[in-house]
Amino acid sequence: MMELAPKPTDSPAEAGIVTELFPRSLESARIGDEGTDEWMSRRYAVEGDRIVRLNLITTITGATSGDDGTSESITSRTDRYVLGAIRRASDVVVVGAQTVRIEGYLLPKTARLAVVTSTGDLGAGKLSAAGREDRPPALVLCPQDRADLVRHALGDAPAEVVPLPTDGERLTPQTIVAGLRAKGFGRIVCEGGPELATQFVEAGVVDELCVTVSPVLEPARQPFVRLTERVETRVAGMLVDDAGFSYLRLRVRG
Repeated sequence: MMELAPKPTDSPAEAGIVTELFPRSLESARIGDEGTDEWMSRRYAVEGDRIVRLNLITTITGATSGDDGTSESITSRTDRYVLGAIRRASDVVVVGAQTVRIEGYLLPKTARLAVVTSTGDLGAGKLSAAGREDRPPALVLCPQDRADLVRHALGDAPAEVVPLPTDGERLTPQTIVAGLRAKGFGRIVCEGGPELATQFVEAGVVDELCVTVSPVLEPARQPFVRLTERVETRVAGMLVDDAGFSYLRLRVRG
């Protein structure tokens, strides 16, 4: 189940120290120490109230999941702190239904959750409000003509259906972003999976990519984004930890 809280571990692969390489401050923080959340939040803060971010993890071979089929086996404790910082700087977290089915999702502690689907199939029990009953339900974004089907499929899942117009079979990233902004969500982060991430990048709606690179040689069944042409970016920030993970912020050049 996708969660923000760092999970304690005795594994040496779990980082203890994270260091900022760009901008070249070389400041460090110890994961788990008081003040580290605030330190990380400053590195992932955004200016203004309108931004679309993409937040994903990939191995150095381009895989987005490990041998268990989820991102849990390629992530790190530092990455969970990064995830928390990005979500705190966001109004809404956008994910595809397939990601919910594979990873499982708890309602976030801060940002609202929005799930993109055409069928309402989120997997039995994969979307949960356990311990978060005070949080608003997830927004389920779907094509207008499938709203009734989606409501029926969701059953008693903690969700609110938001029908949106379509241009063909599926919702476009432009429609998703416009629909969320119409509901007052200006700071948007998409957490994938790869198919939705690719759609967002190729549609040109992404302002910044937050990419965790895991030092793992994992077979890449599907790259974290499958592009048809190069997207020009510049490095806005870079962290590394003592487990060999790197954490990039890439601004898309307009």
